[in-house]
Amino acid sequence: MARIRYRYVVGDLQGCLDPLLRLLDEVDFDAEAGDRLWVVGDLINRGPQSVDTLRFVRGLDDAAVAVLGNHDLATLAAVAGVSGKLGKVPAAQELLDAPDAAELVDWLRERPLLHVDGSHVMVHAGLLPAWSVSQAQALAREVERALRSPDWREFMAQMFGNEPDRWSDDLQGWDRLRVVVNAMTRMRFLGEDGSLQMKAKGSPDQAPEGLLPWYAVKDAVWRSHTVLCGHWSALGLRDMGRVVALDSGCVWGGCLSALRLEDRRIFQVQCPEYAEIGSD
Repeated sequence: MARIRYRYVVGDLQGCLDPLLRLLDEVDFDAEAGDRLWVVGDLINRGPQSVDTLRFVRGLDDAAVAVLGNHDLATLAAVAGVSGKLGKVPAAQELLDAPDAAELVDWLRERPLLHVDGSHVMVHAGLLPAWSVSQAQALAREVERALRSPDWREFMAQMFGNEPDRWSDDLQGWDRLRVVVNAMTRMRFLGEDGSLQMKAKGSPDQAPEGLLPWYAVKDAVWRSHTVLCGHWSALGLRDMGRVVALDSGCVWGGCLSALRLEDRRIFQVQCPEYAEIGSD
């Protein structure tokens, strides 16, 4: 494997492979020359090319790192038959119908929940303010072990729900894993008491009274690192110093955005072909 040249962190793909290929062509992405692709989660679901997106990223082998997002997990749950939402998760039937379905499902559930490289942390939604990066890594590993185990379907069956609504080091079992999954793949707003407000959406500039974006807690322990995330299309592309948000709404007809870590330069391609899919 070549010495790393550039690392490109790309926002939510949601099964939109064509814009990714255009973006990689624009930056002259070359895995053999040492370029690396980082994907902030939600590789699949609402877009029309979920299976091909999985195949492409998987085919990059060690030249790609992709963390899991809420849509990836929802697809796995539907494929596993534990959520009752097979018809409501667009990527699930496409994945089940693929001739290489078993290999793709296994590859997807082996993806990490969080990736740390030096001073950078990549996670789909965010990190709770009480978590250090090392603690977040350990918690992510707990979820990953459950997802990669022979009993992974049982984990998927227990994953959904908004309770408990806050973190405690004393949490055990499914409650513990559920809070970690909710924070790392679904979180947007927190209450003043630190509670996860899973039903609140919309722009952070119009936050409901008493709520604040997860990244706005000033004394958050994770601020030792720079967090790279997606998930929040209403937040859009924002470089906030210690947080870079990269979901610029490609699947809604917006843009697909990438950050080059080596010089913090942003690259974008327009995605008008997906404008009819809907809104987040």
